[in-house]
Amino acid sequence: MVQVKHICCIGAGYVGGPTCTVIAQMCPEITVTVVDINEARIQAWNSEELPIYEPCLQDVVESCRGKNLFFSTNIPDAIRNADMIFISVNTPTKMFGMGKGRAADLKYVEACARQIADIADGYKIVVEKSTVPVRAAEIIRRIFKTSTKPNLSVQVLSNPEFLAEGTAIENLKNPDRILIGGDETAAGREAIAALSAVYEHWVPKSKIITTNTWSSELSKLAANAFLAQRISSINSISALCEVTGADVGEVAHAIGTDQRIGRPFLQASIGFGGSCFQKDILNLIYMCETLSLHEVAMYWQQVLEINEYQRRRFASRIVSCLFNNVADKKIALLGFAFKKDTGDTRESSSIHVCKYLMDEGAHLSIYDPKVTKAQIIRDLSHPSVTGDNPERVSELVTIASEPYEACENTHALVICTEWDVFKDLDYQRIYGKMLKPAFIFDGRRVLDGLHKKLLQIGFQKP
Repeated sequence: MVQVKHICCIGAGYVGGPTCTVIAQMCPEITVTVVDINEARIQAWNSEELPIYEPCLQDVVESCRGKNLFFSTNIPDAIRNADMIFISVNTPTKMFGMGKGRAADLKYVEACARQIADIADGYKIVVEKSTVPVRAAEIIRRIFKTSTKPNLSVQVLSNPEFLAEGTAIENLKNPDRILIGGDETAAGREAIAALSAVYEHWVPKSKIITTNTWSSELSKLAANAFLAQRISSINSISALCEVTGADVGEVAHAIGTDQRIGRPFLQASIGFGGSCFQKDILNLIYMCETLSLHEVAMYWQQVLEINEYQRRRFASRIVSCLFNNVADKKIALLGFAFKKDTGDTRESSSIHVCKYLMDEGAHLSIYDPKVTKAQIIRDLSHPSVTGDNPERVSELVTIASEPYEACENTHALVICTEWDVFKDLDYQRIYGKMLKPAFIFDGRRVLDGLHKKLLQIGFQKP
């Protein structure tokens, strides 16, 4: 079996960075080099302030950085020295051409494959870590097959990540499963065994699932689609609960005790966000459409429609409670990241809620524990939010340095991210800073169990 001594990871983002730091910590005899063309990002990985926030990540990095974990912009040397190369680059949704708005853009994956083919010699195992459409590995293989180098031999594997931001390190150290897909040939099985041996340093062999390449690629898309479907399902029930007087928390608890259903992902919210769910479902929809599976495509499209409906419904509820007028009214918004314990704002429901409220002329006072002011302004200034009038952001948005400041002289308080710190705020103090009547909207059900107390304080029930 091939012995892996050097690993190169191309892409120092939310997947490549955490994954390779854990591999380095768990496999001290393997040298791991994470490379990226973004020099500022690499400098941040080599500094005391990492480019991404993830609980426990700093400790893991510092335990092995400079020993067997390195961050570099020298991509050619890392490729030459590596036995195994992870491709962990971005696969965004295409914004132009065929498949616009739905298909995955694989230009970065293709560029990595071409770079490896140009630089590498000898035997290499190339591993897809990026989320890709089914049969993307075939693109990589074709690029390698066109190489004229007689001594270049490459095996391509699919090894999708199943990380949840905010718990990524825990997910990596104690995974539900490791999925590895490869060719059903002797060479393919040998490459699978080599990657499996890396994970077996800390993951029980019983948790390592091996499949063919295409099953592995599709499993990642299907897993994210199923999780998003559960969120949209409970959110659709939350709308029904509000008009019938049922409590969605009680309903979720009742159905979650059914072992066939289970509790995870049944917490009603403003909607799902992040870099994966929407992108992967759009990819799945596009794939179904191109294969003439139109009914299947329509089914998954509805999961996205419910998500967008939930965001609009939440914002509309705020406007309705404020006497159908929020123009020139000040609204505090706590939480801008798409979920707690991360600074990631990609597809955050907070952005959509802000857009709807700004469209109505509301002034927003925003606070998030980990998202920077620059990131919030950048997100809200995007043309999809402000159209051709980004100046609206400076007119309508202020960024607070702490939650109590955000709530001063506001008509309503909106909680958009389930940060634990929001559970422990002094809401009596917050109420005293707000204009009366004061409304509180808990989009993430952070305040479960506190609603009666808040009503006693004086907050108005939405």
